[in-house]
Amino acid sequence: MPALGAPLSKRQLYTVFAGIMTGLGLAALDTNIIGVALPTIVGDLGGLNHIAWVGTAYLLTSTAATPLFGKLSDLYGRRMLFQVAIVTFVVGSLLCGISQTMMQLVLARGLQGIGGGGLFAMAFTIIGDVVPPRERGRYVGFITSVFAAASVAGPLLGGFFVDQLDWRWIFFINVPLGIVALLVTSSALRLPFARREAKVDYVGAGLLVTSVTMLILMATWAGEGTYGWTSPVTLAMGGGSLLVAALFVVWEQRVEEPIVPMRLFGNEVVRVVVPMMVVLGSMMFGASAFMPVFLQAVDGVSATQSGLLLLPLMLGVTISSISTGRITAITGRYKVWPILGTGLALLGTMLLTQLEADTSRWYTSLGLLCIGLGFGMVMPTSTLAVQNAVEWRDLGVASSLVTFFRSLGGAVGLAVYGAVFNASITSSGVDERLLQAPGQIQELPPAVGQPVIDALAEAVQRIWVFAVPVMAVGFVLSWFVKELPLRDTSPMQRSTADTGADASASASALAH
Repeated sequence: MPALGAPLSKRQLYTVFAGIMTGLGLAALDTNIIGVALPTIVGDLGGLNHIAWVGTAYLLTSTAATPLFGKLSDLYGRRMLFQVAIVTFVVGSLLCGISQTMMQLVLARGLQGIGGGGLFAMAFTIIGDVVPPRERGRYVGFITSVFAAASVAGPLLGGFFVDQLDWRWIFFINVPLGIVALLVTSSALRLPFARREAKVDYVGAGLLVTSVTMLILMATWAGEGTYGWTSPVTLAMGGGSLLVAALFVVWEQRVEEPIVPMRLFGNEVVRVVVPMMVVLGSMMFGASAFMPVFLQAVDGVSATQSGLLLLPLMLGVTISSISTGRITAITGRYKVWPILGTGLALLGTMLLTQLEADTSRWYTSLGLLCIGLGFGMVMPTSTLAVQNAVEWRDLGVASSLVTFFRSLGGAVGLAVYGAVFNASITSSGVDERLLQAPGQIQELPPAVGQPVIDALAEAVQRIWVFAVPVMAVGFVLSWFVKELPLRDTSPMQRSTADTGADASASASALAH
C-alpha cells in the first residue's frame, strides 16, 4: 500500500471497494429481506401491534452507534471498526434467528442494529477517504450495485424463507455471509492510517446514547398506545431526552476530543442537510415499513409476491443514484439533485394517499417508483455535499452524522407513523384480535374479513396522508442546500506535510 500522501492505484482502489461492498452487502440485504417477513414474524411472536418494535429496536441502537463508530474510526482507523461492526452484526443476527419470544427478538435486533449502524457509517467514511468528491460519482456504481443486488435478492429470499422454510432463516443467512465479509475485509482494507493520540469521550457517548434512547422509547410507547402522548411517562421521557441532549451539547463544547464536534453545525451545508435527513429518514424507514402489511393483508399476495411488488422502490433508488453520481462526476454540480429528488418523493407520497383496498398494483408501483427515484437522488448527494464541505479531520464523524440523523428520523418516524396506523385501526372498531396474523386475513369469511381489509387499507392510506406535509418540509429544505466546488483530492492524497505525520508514522500505522 502507498504511504499517506500517495493516491491508490486502480487495482488497490478496486480491492478496497471489494471490502466495502462485502461488509455493506450484509446491512443492505438485511434491510431488504426483513420487510416482507415482518407480518409473519409479528404474527408468530407477538401480534401486529408490535410491528414497530422489530424495526425500532434496530434503528434505536444503529442510530446511537453511528456517530460513535465515525468518531472512533477517526482516532483508531477504519478497518478495525469496520470489522467490529461485522462481528457485532453477525452475533446479533444469530441471536435473532434463535429468538423464542418477542422480547428476545427485540433485544437481539438491538445488538444487530449496533453492527448495522457501524457498517453503514464506516462504508461511506472509507469511500470519503479514498475517492475525491469530484470523482466519487464515477464509483457510485460499486456501492449502488450492492443495493441493486440486495433490492432484488432480499425480497425474493425473504419471501422464499417465509413461504418455503422459516422466517428465522432471514437472520441465519447473515452468519455465513458475515464470515466471508470478515475474511475479505481482513485482506482488502489495509489502508494507510496515522493514529491520533486522544482520549475517547465516554461521557459524551453516554449522554448521546441516553438522549437518543429516551427520545425513541418515548415516541414508540406513545405511538403504540402504551402511554398517551400527554401522559406523565411520555412527558418525563421527552423532557429527560431534551435535558440530556442539552447537557451533551454543553459537554461537547468543553471536551478535548468530542464525539460530535459542535463546530460542524456551524457549517452551512451541514445545517441544512441534517434536518433534511431527518425528514427523509422518517419516510424511508417509517412510512414504507407498512407497505408489506398492505400488500399481504389487503392485496392478499404472498410474502414472495409482496417482495417483488416492493422492487420499484429499491430499483428506483439504485437507478437514480447511479445516474446521478455519474452526471455529478462529469459536471461537478450537485445542487439540483436534492430539489428534484425531494420533489419526486413528494409526488410519490401524494400518489400513495389514494391507496384503497381495490387500488391497482400498477398505481402502487408508480408511487413507490417515484419515491425510490427521489431517494436515490438525495441520499448519496447529501453525503457527498457534507463530506465535501467539512475539514478532513472531521470526515468520519461528519459522514456518520448524516447517517445518524437519517436513522434518528427513521426511528421516530416509525413510531409516529405507527401511532397513526394504530389510531386508525382503533377508530375503525374492528376486532383487533383478527389482526394478529395479517397473512391469514384473506382466508376469513367475506362478512368478517372485508371490514378488516378496509380498515387496514384506510390505516395505511392515512400514513401517507400524514407523510405529505412532512415530505413537503424536505422539499423546501432542499432549496437551501449550498453548492460548493467539489474538491479534486481525497484525504489519501493530501500531502504528508499537511497532515503533520511523517513517513515513519504512516508506515507504522498500515496494520490499523
